[in-house]
Amino acid sequence: MRAAIYCRLSEEDRNKQSATDDSESIQNQKSMLIQYATERQWEIYSIYSDDDYAGADRNRPEFNRLIADAEKRKFDIVLCKTQSRFTRELEIVEKYIHGLFPLWKIRFISIVDNADTEIKGNKKARQINGLINEWYLEDMSDNIKSVLTSRRKQGFHIGSFPLYGYIKDPERKGHLIIDEEAAEVVREVFTLYSQGYGKTAIARILNDRGIPNPTEYKRKKGIAYKTPTTTLGTMWKYFSIADMVINEIYIGNMVQGKYGSVSYKTKVNKPIPRDKWIIVEGTHEPIIDRELWDNVQSKVKANFKPFITGKIGLFAKKVRCMHCGYVLRSGKSDGLHHLKCNTRHVGTKACIGSYVSFKTLSKAIIDEIKKLSESYLDKEEIEQGISLENNLEGKREKLKKDINAFEKKIEQYSKGIKELYFDKVKGIITDDDFVEFSKEFYHEKARCEKLITETHNQLEVLEKQMQNTVNRQSIVEQYINVEELNRDIIESLIDCIYIGKRDKETKNLPIEIHWNF
Repeated sequence: MRAAIYCRLSEEDRNKQSATDDSESIQNQKSMLIQYATERQWEIYSIYSDDDYAGADRNRPEFNRLIADAEKRKFDIVLCKTQSRFTRELEIVEKYIHGLFPLWKIRFISIVDNADTEIKGNKKARQINGLINEWYLEDMSDNIKSVLTSRRKQGFHIGSFPLYGYIKDPERKGHLIIDEEAAEVVREVFTLYSQGYGKTAIARILNDRGIPNPTEYKRKKGIAYKTPTTTLGTMWKYFSIADMVINEIYIGNMVQGKYGSVSYKTKVNKPIPRDKWIIVEGTHEPIIDRELWDNVQSKVKANFKPFITGKIGLFAKKVRCMHCGYVLRSGKSDGLHHLKCNTRHVGTKACIGSYVSFKTLSKAIIDEIKKLSESYLDKEEIEQGISLENNLEGKREKLKKDINAFEKKIEQYSKGIKELYFDKVKGIITDDDFVEFSKEFYHEKARCEKLITETHNQLEVLEKQMQNTVNRQSIVEQYINVEELNRDIIESLIDCIYIGKRDKETKNLPIEIHWNF
């Protein structure tokens, strides 16, 4: 018999010496399970170990590797310390332990709570364990949220990453104290902004002096930090300054609760409206005094450009730098409008820079539209396109009906499984009957889910094809004689534009236009 050992760290017994070490809990689990398998002369196929993952996390890498290997019948037994180490979700218990594992001829054993799928008598106990673990998860999530909300309202700092300029107080949990080295930089940023320096100019001043940005500073100091997601992660940027000068934490107010979790079963967070944020005044020593703060806020307000329908810039958020990927910002010099990559100005090595005048870019777009018109506006082709569009519409409606039908079937199969489960709990049907009857339901449900995915993919391809057909006839024809661009034309025709740096020798300016059709 080949046994797969699965271990998972439990939150309540975490005691690692360092982030890279296996916890003592994991080591103890491995020792216990290896001994258990050895005594029964089972061959240990592999040890799957997830450290720092919750029992409700479906994205556990080793858990998913174990499931993939189980489906390929690479072992005969899954061995755990307790059922809750494998999962705390009843849905996963039913899907794998009571559903797919028996189909795959795989035995599930958890030592401490005596769960063993080969012993028919304890199946109800496993199901009760699953329900209890599910309730535990939900209750724990609600309790944690309640405790964290209460602590936030009391002004305690909740989180792994203190704001740049502060560190966690080692003597008082949930309290922030000033990190004087970083605080000096914060004061300088506010002072420069109050003196009229722009956010890009301030970023360049800091970068030219070699002052590390908040992420790089924390990394060098050994302070917890979020890993940067861009190649410019070690440099100060426009948005770093923009976020800093409006953050109330710098005047001693604790601002928290900006994001909230969607569900206790996922780590996905969603933004919370500002009026729901938890703000407590005077929780820690301020870095910025009130006079300087008020001065900066008045300038922020004066520089704020609200979005007004009809007043949005011609190329707003449509043009990006070909080298660093950042959106080009509009400007004006000598009375002429232009777009340029401001990332270039935050440091000498930040980006080689991209620049284009409105006039040059507008001409390039109009010339391309005219070329497209000549290519696409063939009368016979348009007539064929109309016929094709009608056929595609029929296909689209059929695919939508198929998806609706599959969804209804999935709902029926789920209802059937649920009803069978309650019949089993009530003793109306036996455990063996449940496995036998639900087998087909699980199989058909999985088949319908796969068909829905495939049909959605077909629908997506079809709708893109329809969009191409319609656009060639209507959109390009609508703008065939365009001589001047406006925002409606840009929105209708263009997805995005990439601008490179003009070649000094050939004078060529790289422009890539990505159309909406």
